[in-house]
Amino acid sequence: MMNIHSRSIRILFTLMVGVVLVVCSTACGGKSEATKEKPAAVPVDADIMIIKKEPFTFGIEANGSVLANEFVELKPEISGRLTLLNINEGNHVNEGTLLAKIYDEDLQAQLRKFQSQLDIADKTVQRFKKLLDINGLNQQEYDQAVSVADGLRADVDFTKAQIRKTEIRAPFSGIIGLRSVSPGAYVSQAEVMATLQQVNNLKVDFVLPEGQMNSIKSGMMVSVKSAQGKEHQAKVIAVEPQINAGTRNVKVRAVIQDKADDVSPGSFVVIGINDSSAEGSILIPTSCIVPESRTKRVALIKNGLVQMQDIETGYRTAERAVVTSGLNEGDTIALSGILFLKPGAPISIRKVISQ
Repeated sequence: MMNIHSRSIRILFTLMVGVVLVVCSTACGGKSEATKEKPAAVPVDADIMIIKKEPFTFGIEANGSVLANEFVELKPEISGRLTLLNINEGNHVNEGTLLAKIYDEDLQAQLRKFQSQLDIADKTVQRFKKLLDINGLNQQEYDQAVSVADGLRADVDFTKAQIRKTEIRAPFSGIIGLRSVSPGAYVSQAEVMATLQQVNNLKVDFVLPEGQMNSIKSGMMVSVKSAQGKEHQAKVIAVEPQINAGTRNVKVRAVIQDKADDVSPGSFVVIGINDSSAEGSILIPTSCIVPESRTKRVALIKNGLVQMQDIETGYRTAERAVVTSGLNEGDTIALSGILFLKPGAPISIRKVISQ
């Protein structure tokens, strides 16, 4: 019995010692893992560039349309039958030339009637004036006679104005287009009889995106290339101050300075604009720009660590872009390994690339 009891005590003691050793081993092992240092981040090799401002010149192209210096659709002011049609298609006419005449005999008869009544009224006023001077007539009767004469004079002026509306005259010197009416036809006020264009000076209208408004100013010169490949110079005369809310474009007008026989009103042309910055701007390679959903970013290097910086860009080519905000002269940005660069990551400079 005693032997059995002693053996049990030894077995229990052995088990307790084993448990203590296991617990001690686990505790010691956990402490070792906790005190183990985290491995340092491996620097990413990258090419860098130090930002410097530099002068630049960008060529901007825009589509334009040629316009006549002056253009008008010839329409009658009143409806009626044409009694004269002096529209010779394709011919040059001088300002004030009578181009068409509408029947006006009724107005002419009315004018003669008013003029006859006015003559009598004027004679009556003259007689009344003599009587008034010798006190043979009171002032009221004289004033009534003057009023009648003035009313008839207004009727004469009104009838003459109506007669002038029956005449269609050239408002300026130019080339007559194709006519759409024939002699003797009845025309209405909405009918276009022909067009008149002044083509000795041609204008060009074109549009630019809102972001390129600063590249165009009144007085600057632009190039105009026709469909035949000829190039002309044009001077910007005005920029529309109102931006189109639908397209976000601004309209510009220029006048061609030389004789352009290869273009006509309505011709399609390509406008070339050279935009330069004498004070210089920040230009970076487009390959180092990381596009986001609502912004653009570059990997800015500060104290050897990566900092993702939001930027705004302006003009852009296939190789380079102008940074309008977000970077300053003297900043350092990464040019390579962009996909592997994370905020706070260390950088190992492989090469410094000049602009």
